[in-house]
Amino acid sequence: MTLRPLFVTPVYEATLTTNRSFENFNREILEACHALAEEDQAGRAWSKAHAYGGYTSYGSLDDLPQRMSVFADLKTHLDRHAKTFAEALHYDLRGGRLRLDSLWVNILKPGAGHTGHIHPHSVLSGTVYVDVPPGASALKIEDPRLAMMMAAPARRTDAPEDAQPFVYLQPSPGTIFMWESWLRHEVPANRAKSPRVSVSFNYGWR
Repeated sequence: MTLRPLFVTPVYEATLTTNRSFENFNREILEACHALAEEDQAGRAWSKAHAYGGYTSYGSLDDLPQRMSVFADLKTHLDRHAKTFAEALHYDLRGGRLRLDSLWVNILKPGAGHTGHIHPHSVLSGTVYVDVPPGASALKIEDPRLAMMMAAPARRTDAPEDAQPFVYLQPSPGTIFMWESWLRHEVPANRAKSPRVSVSFNYGWR
């Protein structure tokens, strides 16, 4: 008997911890995230209006790499990883390239989460994790076939990761997770005693 794993859903995982002076770099990003949370009144208002438990710059700032040099440095790292992932996915970019369309800060308070969603109008999406205290949420990835399984029985609890309907990816500071933007994902409630800090991003094809 042969089983052919077709139409796989790859998730890219890398780390910034191997880069020189990672601890200083990560600390600079963390300080920048908290500075934005203090200064960005529009972002705090957007977060409150959209019931985001904490602060996100998603709805207020679209120029972080131009605004702060540490985000420009982060973009340089992410560009390299996005190119590597695109090559692994065998994308035919037809003379175009993947470009960073958006980059935003997330500071998720204890008890808060982010419900399941996708990122329309993008090709690749992902998150860099900056501060991941004990008990902080994993990234929950959903099998994209789930809505079409109809009368299929549930999977056994001892099924391998690639057969589970949901997979929980546990990050640490410096972790980069990247996926194709159509992949549904969510952040369960943050069970840590302090905020979970990350920077998310989208790449489009231009």
